[in-house]
Amino acid sequence: MAAAAYELLVLGGGSGGLAGARRAAEMGARVALVEPRRLGGTCVNVGCVPKKVMWNTAVHAEFIHDHPDYGFEIPGVRFNWRTIKEKRDAYVRRLNEIYENNVAKAHIDIIRGYGKFTADPEPTIEVDGQKYTAPHILIATGGRPVVPPDCEVPGASLGITSDGFFDLEELPRHSVVVGAGYIAVEIVGILSTLGSKSSLLIRRDKVLRTFDSLISTNCTQELENMGVDVWKHTQVQAVTKSPSGLLEVTVTSSEPGHKPTVKVIRDVDCLLWAIGRKPNTEELCLDRVGVKVDPHNHVVVDEFQNTTRKGIYAIGDVCGKALLTPVAIAAGRKLALRLFGNQQHARLDYSNIPTVVFSHPPIGTVGLTEDEAISVYGKDNVKIYSTLFTPMYHAVTQRKVKCVMKLVCTGKEEKVVGLHMQGLGCDEMLQGFAVAIKMGATKADFDNTVAIHPTSAEELVTMR
Repeated sequence: MAAAAYELLVLGGGSGGLAGARRAAEMGARVALVEPRRLGGTCVNVGCVPKKVMWNTAVHAEFIHDHPDYGFEIPGVRFNWRTIKEKRDAYVRRLNEIYENNVAKAHIDIIRGYGKFTADPEPTIEVDGQKYTAPHILIATGGRPVVPPDCEVPGASLGITSDGFFDLEELPRHSVVVGAGYIAVEIVGILSTLGSKSSLLIRRDKVLRTFDSLISTNCTQELENMGVDVWKHTQVQAVTKSPSGLLEVTVTSSEPGHKPTVKVIRDVDCLLWAIGRKPNTEELCLDRVGVKVDPHNHVVVDEFQNTTRKGIYAIGDVCGKALLTPVAIAAGRKLALRLFGNQQHARLDYSNIPTVVFSHPPIGTVGLTEDEAISVYGKDNVKIYSTLFTPMYHAVTQRKVKCVMKLVCTGKEEKVVGLHMQGLGCDEMLQGFAVAIKMGATKADFDNTVAIHPTSAEELVTMR
């Protein structure tokens, strides 16, 4: 059967694939998008969008605790998980429809099914027996959560992942989350705040270990302050189901300098693995076209998103770098500009990418950590400014949550190369400061900016 020809074939209808496809179509390219599932990828369906809805829900629970301190009497408040689940799922379905409509308006063909490369002389994609060709093929297939195989952790498959979190019909009574990354931190925070007895199992002594030490230490403390039972230096050995249908999680805890101890966490009705993600590359048959992958099966690309095969590109989580929706979107658009917009040097700058962790309270960070700055510039050329305070919101509340902030500066001009904070409102205040850092702002620029009072953000321009 003859292959159908396009100018751009995109494998994956997530944020990055959609962004690249639509931008290319805007510039006149004939584009086809290969996607077996709902459009929107991880972010829209089982990631940032529904996660943020649940985080907003948890924030309501926090404010309810503070209502008496602000003079509101609200007796008998009850939370209904199913209500917000139905509204959240309906919102996601509306977004799916919007994506479908936008793709149709852009005259992009949607090819439903799983695509894989063939052994044809020219790069070719096969979907359900039909072949498709294009001079440009973009891999944007994203990734998926990891679960240990049962041969390594017996019974591991009895748990769920972050994908399964959005299928829960009720708030679990007793939750165990395994992992120390941002997904684990966000989900255990939501569950605990909404009333689930929650334990977090981490292999070392802190969460978010790749973040600045201030954030890693403070976030671990805040999880404990909010009632999460943080099991440090702990790994799961086995999972079994009791006669009652609840899970029993056998763990080994090994504090440095002490003998390992084996314990069993009983009566668990939700075990959630958040121990990492892996790229969706195994079924693509990349070896047929000479596309190189790293030891973790991420597609290897250069600074222009080129793979090791001419005419084949990759963006987003499948590349294993800066696994963030806006990064995939930006990279997809830059690539389209380079291929079809006569901008030969268009590429994404991966430095100073801001990111937020929707923990409780939220975290905002951009640029180098203190340790990274010292590694790059030397200890004598790095100066740190930091602060810890109680936001004004908590001035009248019994519940107290601190805010921490740090500026990492380098050189005689004290250029700000890193900004890290956790506290009420840090998620929303980061974007503007990220612009300043991207533009090369110095500590003097921060100091010369008039503070907005009374806000937490003013602390960033008044540090001494």
